[in-house]
Amino acid sequence: MSATKETIGFIGVGLMGQGMAQSLLNKGFSLTVMGHRNRKPVEELVAAGAKEAKTPRELAERATIIFLCVTGSAQVEAVVNGPDGIIAGAKPGTVVVDCSTSDPGSTVKIAAELEAKGLHLADAPLGGTPAQAALGQLSAMVGAAPEVFARIKPACEAWAQKVVHLGPVGNGHKMKLLNNFVSMGYAAIYAEALTLADKIGITPQTFDSVLRGSRMDCGFYQTYFQYVLQRDRDAHKFTLVNALKDVRYLESVANAAGVPNPIGNAVKNSFASAVAAGKGEDYVPMLSDFIASRSGVSLEKKG
Repeated sequence: MSATKETIGFIGVGLMGQGMAQSLLNKGFSLTVMGHRNRKPVEELVAAGAKEAKTPRELAERATIIFLCVTGSAQVEAVVNGPDGIIAGAKPGTVVVDCSTSDPGSTVKIAAELEAKGLHLADAPLGGTPAQAALGQLSAMVGAAPEVFARIKPACEAWAQKVVHLGPVGNGHKMKLLNNFVSMGYAAIYAEALTLADKIGITPQTFDSVLRGSRMDCGFYQTYFQYVLQRDRDAHKFTLVNALKDVRYLESVANAAGVPNPIGNAVKNSFASAVAAGKGEDYVPMLSDFIASRSGVSLEKKG
């Protein structure tokens, strides 16, 4: 089956998913989408040539590869196994590609359930931002059997400039959780460092003048500080509640492996404090404001 003969279904056309789905259309793939709460992305994709399905079952009846870009494992299990779920409508040989950041234990369990029905699962969590999704410039870390990876790779390359096969199903989600532990760890460290800096007379602007361009600079640093310095809310659109979910998944992986993760717990508690204070829908760089506020500090430029 050639890449162009694969028909694509896409569930979850939100911040990341809309750009990914549009990139698939741009590369000539036949696409059916299913929305959730927000109608606007669905209407824009339909106007660009996609078809719309009302249920996962209806979408599965039309697709040979189904991408999921939903919140996490609970949502993945619901769209796969529900009464109108993917399993109810999918033809044998269909591949479900979970691009969500999910719990690897759940991923392996769902993969076994799908294989028993003649279906396949790959996990392909994402690296990058919504802006990169729209440009087809994400990265994908894929766990899949070799023959399944070969089938999905051309479709993944529509929205990702880097597609890496990490091994069997579950490895993608394991690596994504490690990746997010590192990035969310930096988010928490930046917030704490900025708060302390302000208390001792070092402004965010001065802090940035030293780190920018140094060995500690990176793409994550730049989008985070685009908010800190320019107050650009949309610089890094990843919510605190989703970040907390990911570091909690990491904690459960560490627990299952019998590995202590004290730094992971500290990072989790930074995010959990912000979410408990009602800041869950704020974006990750805005953690800096919450941590600062707890010490009576404001990071907004003064004067």
